[in-house]
Parts: sequence; structure tokens; C-alpha cells
Amino acid sequence: MTTPAPAPPTDPDGFSFRAGSIQPSGVRKMFELSGPDAVQFGLGEPDFQPPEVAIEAFHRAMRDGHNKYTTSMGLPALREAIAAGWSPWCAGLDTRNVCITMSGTNALLTCALTLLDPGDNALIPDPGFVLYGPHAMICGAEARRYPCRFENGFVPDVAELEALVDARTKALYACFPSNPTGGGLTEAQRDGLIAFARRHGLWIITDEVYHHMLYDRPHVSFVGAGYERVLMVNSFSKTFAMTGWRIGYVLAESVEAVARASRLQYYVTACPNDAMQYGVLAAIEEAPDYPAMMMRAFRERRDRVVAALNAMPGVECAVPEGAFYAFPRVVVPGMTSADVAMALLADGVVVSPGTAFGPAGEGHLRLAFTTSMAQIDEGLSRMAGTLARLAAVPA
Repeated sequence: MTTPAPAPPTDPDGFSFRAGSIQPSGVRKMFELSGPDAVQFGLGEPDFQPPEVAIEAFHRAMRDGHNKYTTSMGLPALREAIAAGWSPWCAGLDTRNVCITMSGTNALLTCALTLLDPGDNALIPDPGFVLYGPHAMICGAEARRYPCRFENGFVPDVAELEALVDARTKALYACFPSNPTGGGLTEAQRDGLIAFARRHGLWIITDEVYHHMLYDRPHVSFVGAGYERVLMVNSFSKTFAMTGWRIGYVLAESVEAVARASRLQYYVTACPNDAMQYGVLAAIEEAPDYPAMMMRAFRERRDRVVAALNAMPGVECAVPEGAFYAFPRVVVPGMTSADVAMALLADGVVVSPGTAFGPAGEGHLRLAFTTSMAQIDEGLSRMAGTLARLAAVPA
């Protein structure tokens, strides 16, 4: 029998415990504090527009009357295209393995609701994407952070995971390529994480929204790797520069898992956007090279950013394997990462302090190179000046 979770403290104003416990994102805070002339390295949003064929298909679908409720699982043709797209990793997928969601954010929440009960716990990366912990809390579960260290390429050590797991652990969150670190994963490292999950009967919630965004080697997925307890979250926000469209999906080899997620999806958003799904389908079918086009631009920016950061005092930056983030270690004696981020903000450069992504992010900053090369050069120049000035001030 499941032991009931202890009752949370009562809010004197009658608000829920979750409403008082979840705080605004540190990333969003820095963005909202910035001035109009600041160089933006803060938000992870591609500075591209969706493929023109997708915009035209979206518009045409609205004109053709696709403005109504759809099925909770989404447009069958889109689900079929997604399943086919994952065939290099996992053969035999079909529409039953895919549920379309209103964004990757929605997909992550749906996965949490599908797996986590009050009193459970989930293992989440630290540093890691800002939604994992709050989603566990919304479900009444505990988020247990596991460290992803700079020295290990931001990949977790299984021995440290073993120290965190117990009988109420239900899920392991993974994100590769990583937001915020840009870190990647080898097949051997993935297999080690799967072996750990198998030993403890855990589900893996794998966030693979950057799977099209690797620079030098193929994507390593948890899907199709011989372990069925996997719920994969994905999105078209980064793949096709559709952050404002809010379309994502849950994919799993387990048809039953997708069916359960779809049931919960109905009570979260009822169904995904009707016409928009036709736009996404057009992007998949008619603009398959679009992600590669963006990656050529991001590669040039990545190389410029990493070289410039490693030339700055007190900065050490690993080369990101994927996504469009640099996560340098920045040492300024007597200053936290938040202090450094605020000093940069005062000089017109918006970055995210590493602690926005968890306590293990202390000593790091996240830079999203999602702006023009001219803006990148200007921001890096300002940043070099700020860090040189801070280094010259006695601690």
C-alpha cells in the first residue's frame, strides 16, 4: 500500500502549495531586467523564421477550414510522419506511438503527470532544464538533483545516481544534447544510464528537442535502445524555428504509455492546434534540410563564441556538442554566477547565471548564441571588458 505524502503547509491566503513554491525562472528574470540596447545571450530562441512552406501551409489550412477541435493524439498524417522520421533509431513505430502536444513544455508536463504520484521522486539533471523540478512538484513528487559535472562533459556518474535512488524513485530525466550545457552523449554512456534505470525499474523521460542539432556526430537516442520504459519528449520549436507555434510531441515504443499520456493530454489542453499541424507537416515533408541550414550558421557562431570565451580572464569553455548554448566556467573571486550575470547586465550583456539551472550550475554562465554574428561580436567584446574590469578589482 502506498504511504500518503505528508500534507504541505497551509497557505494563509488559500493558495495552493505549488503556487507558492514554484518561482519565476532565472532566465526569464534576466530577460525582463534587460534594456532595449542589450545584447541578448539569454533566451534559447533561434533568430530564424519557420520555413516559408510551413507558413503557407498553416495559412492555407486555416482558409480551408481547419480551425476546429482535433483528436487528442493529433493529426494522423503528422504522427505518421514523426514515426517515420524516427525509423533510423527505432523501426516499426506508427501513429499509435506518437501523441502531439501543445509544445515540448506541455509534453514534459504530460509525461510527469503520466508517471509521478504524490510521494514519488524523480532524478533530474543539475544543471538542467528549468521545467523538470517544478513539473515534479506540480505532481506532488520530489525532484532529486543529480550532478552533471564540467569535468565529465556534463554527463552524470552512475555511482552518484545510485546514491539517490530509493523505493519511491519513479523516473530519470535526461536531456541530450543538453540545455543548458550543450553536452552530448555517447552510446556507451547512454547504455550505462539505461542499465541503471533497468536495475531499478525506472522510467526514462528523455528530452530530445535538440536531436537535429548536433555538430559533429549522429544523435544518440534513448528510443530504440532496447529499453521500453522510455517516454521521449520532442518539439518543433528549435528544429524549425517555431517557438511561438507551441507544437511538440510525446513518443514511446510502448503503445500503452502513449495511450495513457494521451488520456491525460485531453484534460490539459483537449487537443493540439488544428491548422498549425498542417504547417508542421509541410515543414517535415517539404523542408527537411532546414535544420541543417540553421546548424551551419550555429556552428560558425559556436566556434566564434568558444574561442572568444576561452581568451577571457578566468573563463574556461568546453566546445558544445549540440544545441546552441555555451556553458563556460567563469571564475571571478568573491562573486557568484548571479553576481557576474548582473555585472554583465549593467554593461548591456544578457546571460543566464548557471544557478538558474540548479545549484550545480554555480560558477557557470549560459550564453545562447541565437543572435546575429554582429551582435555576438559586440556582446563578446562587452563581456571581455566587464570580466577584465572585475578581475582587476581586489576580492
